[in-house]
Amino acid sequence: MAWIYLLIAGILEIMWAYAMKQSHGFSRLIPSIITICAMVTSFWLLAVAMRTIPLGTAYTVWTGIGAVGAFIVGITFLGEPIHVMRITAMSLIISGLVLMKLSSP
Repeated sequence: MAWIYLLIAGILEIMWAYAMKQSHGFSRLIPSIITICAMVTSFWLLAVAMRTIPLGTAYTVWTGIGAVGAFIVGITFLGEPIHVMRITAMSLIISGLVLMKLSSP
């Protein structure tokens, strides 16, 4: 169950990062509210997952999901550039996440 909480926390991290971008520096109300709610829930689920999953693994996976997800959202919805180096970096992050998961009890 802890891994499911961690996955949801990572997805919420992607959501709050995107909403923060849409809030234009917290000057727009609805995206700002979404950002804060998603942040709080994401942190709470991360804390719950860390009851079982080691800190290093949980935090790395959480930030990795957020980083890769934000990268994909940026390309898909915000028109951010796609370069071989960026794709390679994303692939390395994913490889690291898989290794963290495989090395955890």
